[in-house]
Amino acid sequence: QVQLVESGGELVPAGGSLRLSCAVSGFTHSQYDMAWFRQTPGKERDFVAVMSWIGENTYYTEYARSVKGRVTISRDNDKNILFLQMNNLKPEDTAVYYCAADLAAPGAIRRKASAYEFWGQGTQVTVSS
Repeated sequence: QVQLVESGGELVPAGGSLRLSCAVSGFTHSQYDMAWFRQTPGKERDFVAVMSWIGENTYYTEYARSVKGRVTISRDNDKNILFLQMNNLKPEDTAVYYCAADLAAPGAIRRKASAYEFWGQGTQVTVSS
């Protein structure tokens, strides 16, 4: 059974940092595309960052324009954990953050939530001004 469990979200002041984690079980983590999305009440789930498997422990990474330069997505395949390091947080980063996974589709960069089959339950990040 596939499970993704996020953690690390909390209340932080503007300018602060957080590292979110997503513990993965139930599949071979290394050959899956994995991504982070975020959602605020009443809005769609927005793409934040993705690591797409392109072969032999090699991944392509991409970031949403709104977070580029402030966040870093990474993964520990030995421990089956996906991370999102977020720095210089802004109040507009406040959201529930979700990790997502799906079997790798080499050549496809999936930025839409509908492209992912597996999801975690989310972790709340609140940035105070």
